[in-house]
Amino acid sequence: MTTSVRGVVAGGKDEPVSVTEVLVPDPGPGEALVRVQACGVCHTDLHYKRGGIGDDFPYLLGHEAAGVVETVGDGVTEVAPGDFVILNWRAVCGQCRACLRGRPWYCFNTHNARQKMTLADGTPLSAALGIGAFAEKTLVAAGQCTKVNPSIAPATAGLLGCGVMAGIGAAINTGGVGRGDSVAVIGCGGVGDAAVLGARLAGAKTIIAVDVDDRKLEWAKDFGATHTINSRNTDPVEGIRALTGGFGADVVIEAIGRPQTYEQAFYARDLAGVVVLVGVPTPEMKLELPLLEVFGRGGALKSSWYGDCLPSRDFPMLVDLHLQGRLPLEKFVSETIGIGDVEEAFTRMERGDVLRSVVVF
Repeated sequence: MTTSVRGVVAGGKDEPVSVTEVLVPDPGPGEALVRVQACGVCHTDLHYKRGGIGDDFPYLLGHEAAGVVETVGDGVTEVAPGDFVILNWRAVCGQCRACLRGRPWYCFNTHNARQKMTLADGTPLSAALGIGAFAEKTLVAAGQCTKVNPSIAPATAGLLGCGVMAGIGAAINTGGVGRGDSVAVIGCGGVGDAAVLGARLAGAKTIIAVDVDDRKLEWAKDFGATHTINSRNTDPVEGIRALTGGFGADVVIEAIGRPQTYEQAFYARDLAGVVVLVGVPTPEMKLELPLLEVFGRGGALKSSWYGDCLPSRDFPMLVDLHLQGRLPLEKFVSETIGIGDVEEAFTRMERGDVLRSVVVF
């Protein structure tokens, strides 16, 4: 059987999205049907709409979500009907070489639901990041459901499913920020501000936020930045060095995904420092650095995919910290909107008017 729901679909490259009927199958073995309660509007969804990730249209957008499990298929033991869950797009397999080495956050064989959701005429839909949560209900692999404390608001919880986790994880998991460290974050959108928050949570002493928008820099201060640099007016490399005794930061997190800002991050770190790329570049971008500088400066150049998170470990921990009042995740929710407002939310996101618009069902 199938369930008919409303969902936000991108029908073709850079076409306006539409709210249309979506047919969701009953869960098969290893799958779960989730009633979506909230889903954030993430820049990745805009990439899908524009064809920047692939051309497997039509796409059922939305992936940064939380909701309640309605039914599960055969063999599912991770979750049960009634569980409040955050959806994740890195359901680890437990059997690949990364998992067997005890590094499941690098899983090379993550999986999604086997069955496809479809349009009313039977056209298969490609679910964004294997989730497709701009819909009243969605079908996912059971491993994509992470059970957390239901006391957290769904609009807040869902943001851990992508952007906020990516930023916090870039600081804590990938960058290894520790007590007393100096940290610079280049790009202060949702992911960058989450990196600022992660650095503060880890005990960094100096947290430098860099952006071209004074409004975003003010937001970063609210999340824990101790200093700000508007790179329209100040060279960010020199500014970061000036704030770190002339040396550069211990950890520099690039949250934009552009060669120019990555180069700034590279030169703004201290000797033996760490650069973390969490901003997502486009396929045509190239980077050129003097190899002698890469060798001579030491340290590490890392990329952070989903904040190197393990959802089963990180989501419940961060939710608990939020409920204890130690992690103000609610500050990322700029507005709540309806399912018909996603196209307009993309426009506000591009203008930098919001950190996150969240669709609430």
